[in-house]
Amino acid sequence: MARDGSIPLPGPRVPGFEASGWITAVGPDVAAARVGEPVLALTAGGAFAETVVAPAALTLAVGELPLRTAAGFGWGTPTAYDLVNTVGAVRPGESVLIHSGAGAVGTLAAQFARLAGAGRIVGVVGSAAKAEYAAAFGCHRVLLREELPATDEQFDVILDPVGGATRRDGLRRLAPHGRLVAYGELGGAPAERVDATELLMSDHSLLTYNSNLRSRTHPARLADSARRALALLADGRIRVDITAEYGLAELDTAVERLRSGQAHGKSVLRVRS
Repeated sequence: MARDGSIPLPGPRVPGFEASGWITAVGPDVAAARVGEPVLALTAGGAFAETVVAPAALTLAVGELPLRTAAGFGWGTPTAYDLVNTVGAVRPGESVLIHSGAGAVGTLAAQFARLAGAGRIVGVVGSAAKAEYAAAFGCHRVLLREELPATDEQFDVILDPVGGATRRDGLRRLAPHGRLVAYGELGGAPAERVDATELLMSDHSLLTYNSNLRSRTHPARLADSARRALALLADGRIRVDITAEYGLAELDTAVERLRSGQAHGKSVLRVRS
């Protein structure tokens, strides 16, 4: 979305929003002892480079975690954690529908939903190959996108990064007291208008999650979620699945595969051999 201008960014700029590596220098308000520490960093840009400037609050120690895995952790893992635990507030026994179920956020959201005690988790994907892939991350059932209209199942929580008609359909699929969490507009369709009175009468909630905004207004909250997710990753209770690794010269190929929907799981970029 940043590449095609859907998210306006000032230029010129170095792209990339997440990185892992070792701290080489710190600012005046950061302990000098952090130099040399292996970390992951969530940034506002500039991560596709050998040297990255990152905010201290969102530069997190990774301990013994391999740096490749830490790079795959990125924004997607704390986002998935917050979608399930903070915003969607999945309770034991509840049902969860996850759109883009084969993506980095979707596969992690399914794992977090399992840990939260969800009684039923359904993923939605765009191809049979992605359905097989998503099924390995905790979904009880995975539907192709075109199969979803044929089911009338209702859900307590729906995670929607697509928007447009998918969002309107999701609101119709909410169980009483259900929550739909909107966290993207990947479909590129015009925004759907929502009637607040309809939500009120069914006690439905339309919630939103913007990790970029949260990083600027409440970085400590985002960092707390990231640390909780890191602990689960370190304990082996969740996994980040890195399915592709590219060299810096292959950046255009990597971005195009993401844009076109060919990618699944997590892709990482290697800036040094």
